[in-house]
Amino acid sequence: MRRNDHDVTDRVRTTDLAAVRAAVRALFFGLYEDASARPIARAFREIDRLYRGEHPGYCACDTQYHDLQHVLDVTLAMARLMDGYERSRVDTAALGPELFQLGVVAALFHDVGYLRRRADRRHRYGAEYTLVHVSRGGEFLRRYLARLGLGRHAAIAAELLHFTGYERAVATLRVPDPLLRHVGHMLGTADIIAQMSDRCYLEKCRDRLYPEFVLGGVARRMLPSGRTQIAFRSGEDLVRKTPRFFRGAAKRLEVELEGAYEYAREHFGGQNLYLDEMQKNVRFASVVAQARDGELLRRTPPDTLEPGVEPYPKELALR
Repeated sequence: MRRNDHDVTDRVRTTDLAAVRAAVRALFFGLYEDASARPIARAFREIDRLYRGEHPGYCACDTQYHDLQHVLDVTLAMARLMDGYERSRVDTAALGPELFQLGVVAALFHDVGYLRRRADRRHRYGAEYTLVHVSRGGEFLRRYLARLGLGRHAAIAAELLHFTGYERAVATLRVPDPLLRHVGHMLGTADIIAQMSDRCYLEKCRDRLYPEFVLGGVARRMLPSGRTQIAFRSGEDLVRKTPRFFRGAAKRLEVELEGAYEYAREHFGGQNLYLDEMQKNVRFASVVAQARDGELLRRTPPDTLEPGVEPYPKELALR
């Protein structure tokens, strides 16, 4: 039985930063035995400070869906995709240790744009940044990479984060180097497969993602005509629409992100555990939708927010 706070293999606890860091470092040294992993180690320390509220410029993470577990799960998936790429490539260029490090760092910081600055007086919740969090994260990464010795990739790294979001179409992203563009494909892929394969994905959608969508202006928005367009009426409505979302995600994985999910199969030696778990979640979402019974979702996701942090107004948790 897979545990709620573990990855698709049930071997790595994705709420444990040290456990995920160790798994990523093992993959790195398995490929580049004599390389330095110092940038990876420093990036893990920094993301821990940021999400726990120990950074002088930022408040602790208060997005309960886009939390530290999500970030660590995506980072682990990204490292596995890059490992699969390196081990399966034939006529394509190697990533090498520096681009592997860049991919790990981009994954760790891909959602840092949800964190509020301490001086922010306009926003009470990080979820209010939903529609612009990728651009905000890119600006942070642009400044931060020089501290890791990866400053020459700062501009491109900010662009790579957009492979995880929907602010801009993938085809419009300015990454002319084919290898770096493929790093972007893997990053966008890791973001999708990590969250949709989470054992508590459906519960998190209902109880955590829906309130973020309300705060972020995704659940409903005002059209230029003055009419309100409703995308999701409740957390349970969001779960019912998961199979439709999966069809769109599958197309994005295959076409826009150029099938980079296949590198997970190479990493695992023939079986794509991420796709297997994603499909389980989608099938169960269909069962829940047909039964119209949200009480079928009984798993309890782990909570990684710091004590006392309020993720959203209590009334938004109503189903």
